[in-house]
Amino acid sequence: MRFPTPDETEALRQIWTDRFVRVKQGHAEYTRFVGKVGRVVTVNFGGRALVDFADGAWYDLPASDSYLELVPAEEAKDKYDATANSAQKLPTRQG
Repeated sequence: MRFPTPDETEALRQIWTDRFVRVKQGHAEYTRFVGKVGRVVTVNFGGRALVDFADGAWYDLPASDSYLELVPAEEAKDKYDATANSAQKLPTRQG
């Protein structure tokens, strides 16, 4: 996979940032995420989406329709808990 240009990276950010996503089946290396709903925090300069699955970590997955599918916000409400970790503007668990 080639490294994206800055313009391509910005275009990916516009598409994916702050969207709810689900990993598509068929990619053995990402089977642990299948069925989980996550939120894309941003897209890095390598063209990979940093996805928060509300489990305390962010995962970098390819920012592509081949790997990710958008989930409507109404459907994601029940499956994604934004307060489950520190990936929020003002986390309540700061100590």
